[in-house]
Amino acid sequence: MRGLKAIITKEIMSFFTSPTGYIVGMIFLIGTGVFFTIDLGNPFPEASLTRFFVGLNFGQTTFGGVTLILILIAPILTMRLISEEQKLGTIELLLTSPVRDWEIIIGKFIASFIFLLFMIGLTLYYPVLLFLLADPDPGPIYSGYLGLILYGALTLSIGLLASTLNSNQIVSAVVAMGILLILYFADYASTVVTGFWSTFIQEIGIKSHFDDFHKGIIDSHDIVYFFTITLLFIFLSIRILESRRWR
Repeated sequence: MRGLKAIITKEIMSFFTSPTGYIVGMIFLIGTGVFFTIDLGNPFPEASLTRFFVGLNFGQTTFGGVTLILILIAPILTMRLISEEQKLGTIELLLTSPVRDWEIIIGKFIASFIFLLFMIGLTLYYPVLLFLLADPDPGPIYSGYLGLILYGALTLSIGLLASTLNSNQIVSAVVAMGILLILYFADYASTVVTGFWSTFIQEIGIKSHFDDFHKGIIDSHDIVYFFTITLLFIFLSIRILESRRWR
């Protein structure tokens, strides 16, 4: 487990000391702030304040908007995790070291997930502000943040897989964004077809599984979905890395 801890520590330090980490953090916080401001806006100010302060309006735009931001920043966060190692040739050193393949992948995933949690944590002043000014319904807020964490983990796992596939960071980011966009807009595609395919496409889409969370609904089906897809992409990343030993 020493190897796992070493990788986690190294990658976390990299996130907090590299320009990429600060740029991604800035994009995330600015984007979240914009969507939070939109949540406050309403053509009927009195109705807006009433709905907002009881917690009904919070999250409809903020949480939904953050899911789109994550489609952009998760691939940027993860694009260098394995691609850079391959480009610099240090991946060979890792593969011949006592560190096991799963420790490399899990370590890099955990590090990126911790950084994501840090960014999400910085947005907690929004609900704190609500609780200071009024008495909002905490349900949609708590469930929304839970959904956001699960959603974020999924996006990172896809980005990590894309980074494992090639040594070009830009290509890794584009591939990850492409996969995430397909999964995000799958819900809309499900309306074009009917029957089995409509249900199937909707089930693999990430948007429908996230929507319930920011409505205050925690469904075990959605939780299982996010865990399953996240673990699947992590498993695929490990298998791809293992295959390099036989090349």
